[in-house]
Amino acid sequence: MDWVISTNGPGLYEFTDQVAGQVSGTGVLTLFVQHTSCSLLIQENADPEVQDDLQAYFSRLVPPSDHPSMSYLRHTYEGPDDMPAHIKAAMLPVSLSIPVVEGRMALGTWQGIYLFEHRAMAHHRRVVGMIR
Repeated sequence: MDWVISTNGPGLYEFTDQVAGQVSGTGVLTLFVQHTSCSLLIQENADPEVQDDLQAYFSRLVPPSDHPSMSYLRHTYEGPDDMPAHIKAAMLPVSLSIPVVEGRMALGTWQGIYLFEHRAMAHHRRVVGMIR
């Protein structure tokens, strides 16, 4: 199983329904994103303010490399968002484990699966998955 998530800059991109449409059987679904500047999260999918607040928090926690507080960074030639994106990806998960019972993910009522894009440019992010 795999999915390509198209992004248009920083933010959380839900892809729960795409995953749900491909799971079957019973086991543990492992998802893994094949990129070093984005992350995977299970997060609330009812109130979009949750995603906005998460984005705002991580933007303040790890600002762009051209911010004075980040002047120590050396990897800056790919743009001011690149190294901060790698830092955020190092802090957040790049893989998830989700129980699957009789073809349905055992997510909570308000839980969704998100790709958390940390880069400013649009990207196509590949997530691979398998059930064991």
